[in-house]
Amino acid sequence: MPAHNPFKTALANKQAQIGLWLSMADPYLAEASATCGYDWLLIDGEHAPNDLRSTLAALQAMAPYPGQPVVRVVEGSTALIKQMLDIGAKSLLVPMVDTPSQARDIVAATQYPPKGVRGVGSAVGRASRWSSRADYLAVADDEVCLLVQAETVTALGNLEAICAVDGVHGVFIGPADLAASMGHRGNPGHPEVQAAIEGAMKTIIASGKAAGTLTSDPALAQRYLDLGCTFVAVGVDVLMFANAARKLRTQFAGAAVTAPGAPGAAY
Repeated sequence: MPAHNPFKTALANKQAQIGLWLSMADPYLAEASATCGYDWLLIDGEHAPNDLRSTLAALQAMAPYPGQPVVRVVEGSTALIKQMLDIGAKSLLVPMVDTPSQARDIVAATQYPPKGVRGVGSAVGRASRWSSRADYLAVADDEVCLLVQAETVTALGNLEAICAVDGVHGVFIGPADLAASMGHRGNPGHPEVQAAIEGAMKTIIASGKAAGTLTSDPALAQRYLDLGCTFVAVGVDVLMFANAARKLRTQFAGAAVTAPGAPGAAY
């Protein structure tokens, strides 16, 4: 069976991929999101309460649909990356990568020996379909799509070197952490931060690697796409829900709240 990762192929072909962030940590909502037509969906294990088992459940829920899962790990340890790949994650996003040395270590964690250090245990894993993919070990290295996050002043200073690391397929700019690193915590829209983001995107694109980011501002998302960004997430599920719920409640701002069981309460 040949290596197969539609998301990685799309990035290599410079096809814009519109994504949605999944922070609800619930496979039922992950599946609902997978029916919405997004090109990729980010299962967040850094700032959402996902662990190995809930990530597995989300991958299983999304499997029948064309939207491609990308798993963000909490950090880039070799052991954690091994587990994520064994449960069937093919595309990984690793946060807080500041140096090319870090990037090389993470690349090694995604590759089997002799190229890397990934532990060989796929025979009992979902990735190989429990050994029904007889040639999995031969194609596994090529199936991995590794995206690293550059989100500090240090990372931007090392950006060209990070992009030059073989086995890094894309670089994601993290606006919130970058803003904090630049002294503008909570204000990623600050002109200095936006100038740094755009400059970083141009560097990534010029290197031949895919550039990506997250923004809930449609105009800003289009701006990044126009610059040549390939993978852009345009919303976060939990914020979409919370904002819609707040908006609905404000429509009844003057209505009295009736306690359950009180006269007039609905059941």
